[in-house]
Order: sequence, then structure tokens, then C-alpha cells
Amino acid sequence: MPKTTLSVTSEFAGTRLDLFLLDQHYANQSRSYVQHAIKEGYARVNGEQVKTGHNLKLNDIVTIEDIENKSLDITGVDLHLDIVYEDDDIVVINKPEGMVVHPASSYHEPTLVHGLIHQIDELSSINGVVRPGIVHRIDKDTSGLLVVAKNDIAHQALSLDLAEHDIEREYVALVYGRFSETEGVIDAPIQRHPKNRLKMAVIAGGKSARTHFKVIERFEKYTLIQCILETGRTHQIRVHLSYIGHPVVGDPIYGPKEAIGSTGQFLHARKLTLMHPTKKELMTFTADMPQSFKDLLSVLRQDSAS
Repeated sequence: MPKTTLSVTSEFAGTRLDLFLLDQHYANQSRSYVQHAIKEGYARVNGEQVKTGHNLKLNDIVTIEDIENKSLDITGVDLHLDIVYEDDDIVVINKPEGMVVHPASSYHEPTLVHGLIHQIDELSSINGVVRPGIVHRIDKDTSGLLVVAKNDIAHQALSLDLAEHDIEREYVALVYGRFSETEGVIDAPIQRHPKNRLKMAVIAGGKSARTHFKVIERFEKYTLIQCILETGRTHQIRVHLSYIGHPVVGDPIYGPKEAIGSTGQFLHARKLTLMHPTKKELMTFTADMPQSFKDLLSVLRQDSAS
């Protein structure tokens, strides 16, 4: 049977194994399905069979054998990825909105990984054949920058910097409503929603999460803001902005049902600053927002001027 290997990052340290697998591998399966997989030994931690409620530790290795005797298609696909930077150790990609970062047993469409396999000759092996080179993710409907490791040494260094919050990720978001503040910090713990496992939520006792924001431009009913992640929880910016009453425009999960546009949420990872893993040079990369984002801002500016 095909195997998937996952390394536990700081984001998931202390998380139950079944919840980790729901988030990271069995996206469209029930919790009972995942617990069955664990009990039957299809998912193991550091090679050992453990209980469904086993609490994971940083750098634990989780291996998963697919219950379905069907391998994932990870043949390279030419997706014409926008490569912002590449050298012998890293690749920086400007991911388009609508593209999933890596395949899963429940998702079989071409992903960023398929495109990487086609365009990049060598990728790190730390996260196995399903997630080669993947150091961090951005949501399917979020566009923008992410760094990919071409070898294991680079991957380990980048993962450590990510865990220590030494990689700065700056986003731009269009949100509902007008901010009275010019800038601020949202400091609110996040964990999986107790009733809807596809969502995250601000819940007391969850993992600490901090998002810095600054207003860039105000419109009649919307605000364009800059967000900088201090931590990197799943859906963090989207959850935090919804929590303070300013969800991201177009967000299908945390925003209002009636959304503007049809191109996903207006959230873009526009700036990435990191220490190069081998050159030890501080590097900053930028990517302009998608045309659909620019077009909506143009419409809002015209409406504000009229």
C-alpha cells in the first residue's frame, strides 16, 4: 500500500492524533473513519501503533497507509507555476488562487505539488512523496508566496525558522466594514471548531495566535488592510478577522453567504522575508496581487469617488 509520511510542526504539537489526521490527511472523512484507521494500525506515530487520542509532539513522524488500495497520482503536471526565485536550495512560488498545495486521498485534482514535480528537478524528501518540498501552506482560495525546499538540509532549517517565527509573512486583505483603528493586534487563541471540523474558531484554551494589522485604504463599506502573522495557525487571518467582525471579502467559510465576486477570497500573501538556509542572507520576496483583486479595488475606488 502507498504510504504518506508527515512531520509534526509546532502548529500541531500537543494535538490529538485523530484531529491532526483530520486536518492534514483525511480532509473529507468522518472522525470515526479516522479513528478506525488509527485503531487498525493504518496510522502510526514514530513507527508505533498508538491510541486515537495520542498527543503529538514536535517533530513526531506520522506514517499513514491508505485504507483504500489506491495510490495518489503524483505524476508531474505542467501548471506553468509562477517561480519568483530559485537556487540550489529553495524555490519561492507565487501560488494562484484556487490551487490546492498538496494532494490527499480525498482530493485528486492537480495541485501545486504536481506542478513542482513537473518544473523542479529536485525536492526535499522530509514530508514524503505526497508533499515533497512543502515547508508551509496557504489556503486553496488564498493567492501568494510560499517557499519550497529543494533538499532536506534546507527544509530542516526553514522548518526550524518557521517554528521560531523567524519567517515573516505579510498579507493584504479586503474585509467587510470600516475600521475605526489604524492598526492593532488580534490576540485570540484558535483551535478546531467543536461542531464543524472543517472550520477553526477562537476558543479559550486553544493555541495562541497573534495577527498584526494595519489599514491601507478605506472604502464606503470595506477596508483594505495589511496583515502580518506572528503565529501560523490554520486559517488564522480569516478566523481572526471574522472574530472581530471584519471577515475577508469572498471567504466561503468565515464570511457572509452573499459574497462579492466569484474568484475566491480576497486575501493575498504579498511579502515573504526569510533567512536563506545555506547562504544565511536575509531575503525578501514580493508578489503583486491577482488582477481580479486589483479590478475589485478599482471598482470600489470609483464608487467611493462618485
